[in-house]
Amino acid sequence: MLAFSHQEYQNRLMKTKKKMLKKGIDVLLITNPANMNYLSGYNGWSFYVDQVLAVIVDEEQPIWIGRHMDANGARATTWLFESNIIPYPDTYIHSEKHPMEFVADILHQIGQSNRRIGLEMESYYFSALAYERLKQSLPNATFVDASLLVNHIRIIKSEQEIEYIKRAAKIVERGMDTAVAHIAEGVRECDVVAQIYKELITGTPEFGGDYPSIVPLLPSGENTSTPHLTWTDRQYQYGEMVIIELAGCHQRYHSPLARTVSIGQPSEEALEVSKIVIEGLNTALDAVKPGVTCEEVEMAWTNVIQKYGIEKESRVGYSMGLNYPPDWGEHTASIRRGDLTVLQPNMTFHLIPGLWFDDYGIEISESFRVTENGCEVLANYRRELIVKEDLDLTIIS
Repeated sequence: MLAFSHQEYQNRLMKTKKKMLKKGIDVLLITNPANMNYLSGYNGWSFYVDQVLAVIVDEEQPIWIGRHMDANGARATTWLFESNIIPYPDTYIHSEKHPMEFVADILHQIGQSNRRIGLEMESYYFSALAYERLKQSLPNATFVDASLLVNHIRIIKSEQEIEYIKRAAKIVERGMDTAVAHIAEGVRECDVVAQIYKELITGTPEFGGDYPSIVPLLPSGENTSTPHLTWTDRQYQYGEMVIIELAGCHQRYHSPLARTVSIGQPSEEALEVSKIVIEGLNTALDAVKPGVTCEEVEMAWTNVIQKYGIEKESRVGYSMGLNYPPDWGEHTASIRRGDLTVLQPNMTFHLIPGLWFDDYGIEISESFRVTENGCEVLANYRRELIVKEDLDLTIIS
């Protein structure tokens, strides 16, 4: 079930250990499931309980420590030896005992309890209680914040990773087609999402889809003024706009895409704003090439919207790829002012220069790969405000 060659996992582990040595870390306790997957291949819906991949700088293999019922999942999906898969009993689940006490016990047994231990302090999956129990159980250890250590290694993708992201892009095209086809006056929002999910999971005849790390985001009407609403069971009304933000997912690799649909003719204001978004998006994509910083790409966008007297407070993009709920972003580089990350080939980003006002918003986005001399837009989808008039589909350009 491995998604990559054994050699690729070894290369990732070697890069991780080099970073650990540079930061003076002897043991890295990984709780982020994307980083766990990246280094070991582990892939299961078990991140709602405590689990750890322990990378020891002078040991050949990491150690997976997780819930007993998930150990077979580790055997099925990782390249680790049987001896490096260590389950804890269910008595540690939702009880006075804590799984991090078990993790500490293992570190004691293998002589790692008094070393410098790196922790993913900013991980969604590492609680304050987990940290406290580790500190109590390992009084002789020195703890180091190792947040994003592996995330930064992930930012440059291998050719196989790029292939998975391109497959995800093919899947999101189909999901977007389905969304656009089903959004209409009188149709319930939830029914549209049901059709989207079917398409995202079915994928293509050549490769299937996986569950995306973020659910479909489909605010409509005045709710398009905010980007992160999902759906209800209300019916779409004539004259409303609908924002669609989705991602295709394959082997846990994502390719997001956003478009805006108008049910009936949009207002002149909304139409003009959509043209500004598209102009800014095109200009930002034209600015992408190796050696350029994230800040410079953002400035290309900002220079366009400032011509029209518009300001945008939030970032316009971020590095993305491998992830688990609740996010498909990598939490590293952002396309915004002040981010001096230098673009390199095979970095992948979601460029989402949406504009949100008091009573409506417009989102039109692209995911792209940095190439040797520019960028490759991953999905092939009409970059326009989509207008649905009765049963006819019109593209406003």
